Amino acid sequence: MQELEKTTKDKIKMLNTNSDGDGATATAPLLEEAARNRGGGGGGGGGRWWRKVLDLEEAKNQVLFSLPMILTNVFYYAIPLVSAMFAGHLGNLELAGATLANSWATITGFAFMTGLSGALETLCGQGFGAKQYRMLGIYLQASCIVSFLFSIVVSICWFYSEPILILLQQDPDISKTAAFYLRYLIPGLFAYGISQNILRFLQTQSIVMPLVFLSALPMALHFGISYALVHWASLGFKGAPLAASVSLWISMLLLAVYILCSKKFEPTWQGFSSESFSFILAYLKLAMPSAAMVCLEYWAFEILVLLAGLMPNSELTTSLIAMCENTETIAYMITYGLSAAASTRVSNEYGAGNLEQAKSAMVVTLKLSVFLALIVVLTLAFGHNIWAGFFSDNPEIIKEFASLTPLLAISITLDSMPGVLSGVARGGGWQHLAMYANLATFYFIGMPIAGLLGFKLNLYARGLWIGLICGLFAQNCILLLITLCKNWRTKMDIPIVNREKETQVETHNCI
Repeated sequence: MQELEKTTKDKIKMLNTNSDGDGATATAPLLEEAARNRGGGGGGGGGRWWRKVLDLEEAKNQVLFSLPMILTNVFYYAIPLVSAMFAGHLGNLELAGATLANSWATITGFAFMTGLSGALETLCGQGFGAKQYRMLGIYLQASCIVSFLFSIVVSICWFYSEPILILLQQDPDISKTAAFYLRYLIPGLFAYGISQNILRFLQTQSIVMPLVFLSALPMALHFGISYALVHWASLGFKGAPLAASVSLWISMLLLAVYILCSKKFEPTWQGFSSESFSFILAYLKLAMPSAAMVCLEYWAFEILVLLAGLMPNSELTTSLIAMCENTETIAYMITYGLSAAASTRVSNEYGAGNLEQAKSAMVVTLKLSVFLALIVVLTLAFGHNIWAGFFSDNPEIIKEFASLTPLLAISITLDSMPGVLSGVARGGGWQHLAMYANLATFYFIGMPIAGLLGFKLNLYARGLWIGLICGLFAQNCILLLITLCKNWRTKMDIPIVNREKETQVETHNCI
C-alpha cells in the first residue's frame, strides 16, 4: 500500500515538473499522464474490450485539451467577423464591402499567418518532448520575426487590393469599399500573426486553459470598442476595422504579458536573444509548407464561391455555396481543436522518442474526429431548416439548402479526418507532404470535377459541392496513405543551441 502511494505521488510530481538535467524545469504536458498509464490497470476484460475500441483515458484528456483550443479559435475568428457585422448595419454597400474585405483578409492574411505558425507545432512540440526547453523561446522569437516580415508583404497587398479585387470580377464600388476597410485592418494583421505564434508556443506545452480567458476577454471588450468607434467616435465605417485592430492588439499584449509575468515559463522563455536570427532559415523550411498547406485548402472553398458567381442564377447559387462554406467552417473548428491535440501529442512523444505512443494518440484522435463529425451531421440533418433560417428568410434558399444537406453531411464527415492528419503532419514535421497532397487533391481532382459537374452537366451548386467532396475523399486517401507509409523512425534534424557553448549552433536529433 505504501509503495502504491509512493508511485502515485511520483506520478503527480512528474506531471507537474520535468527536469532537463541542468536545473531547468518546465510544466509537463497535460496529456502525458494518459501516455504513462497506457497498458496499466483498466480493471478486467470489459475495460480491455473498450480499450480496443477507444482508449477512454486518452480520449478524455484529448477532449479536455481540445475544448479550450476550439473556444480560443472561435473567439479569434469572431473578432473580425463582429467588426464586419457592425459595418454591415451602416448600409448595403458597407455590408458588401466589409464582407468581401473580411473574406479577402482571411484567405490572404489570417489563414496565412495561422499556417506560418504551424512550424512551431513541430519545433516547439518536439523540442519540449526532448526537454530542450530553452529552445522554445528561441523558436518563438524566430517565428515572430518571420511573421512580422510577411505581415509587411501582406499589408502592401491589402493596401492596393482594389485593382486586384476588380481583376477578380468583383463590383468596382464594393471593391473600393473593401479596400478602404482593409487599410484600417492592417495594424491588426501584425498583432494576429504574433498572437498565433504565442498560441502555438503555449499549446505545445499543453497550456490551454488560460487561452480561453485570454481570448474571451478581448472578444468581450471588442463589442464595446466597436460600438464606441463606429457610433460614439463618429468614425463610421472606418471605425469597424480599427476596432478589430485594437482588439487584436489587446489580445496579443495579454498573451505577451502572461508569458513575461508567469514563473512557469522561466525554462522556456529566457528573454530576448539575437540567436533567434540564426534560426530564421530553418524555421522557414517548415513554415512555408505549413502556410501553403493551410492556404491551399482555404482557397479551394473560396474558389467555389467565385465559381458560383459565374453561374446563371448566381445570386441563389452564391448564397447556397456561401452557406455551405460557413457551415463547413464551423464544423471544422471542432476538428481544429482535435488537430491541435494530435499535433501536440505527436510532437511531444516524437521529441521524447516515444513513437508508439505518438501513433496510439493519433489513432484515438482520428476516432474522436469521426465521432464528433457524426454528431454534427445528425444535428444538421434534423435541424437544417432552422440553421438555414439564420442565413435567410427566403423559402427557396431554405428549400435548396435542404436538398444540399446530404452532400454537406458527407463533406463534413470527410473533412474530419484530414484536419487531424494535418495536425499529425505538423507534429511530425512532414508538412511538405501534406502540402503536395492538398495541391493534388483540391486543384487537380476536386476543382476540375466541380467545374465539369457545375457548368457542363448543369448541376450548379450540387455539382460544385460534389466536386469538393471528390477532392476531400482523395485528400483523405492520400493523407492516410502518407501517414501509414511514412517511416516514423526517420530522423528529423531539429536545430538547437549547444549548452556548453551557447554561441555555437549544432544540429540535434530530437527523436
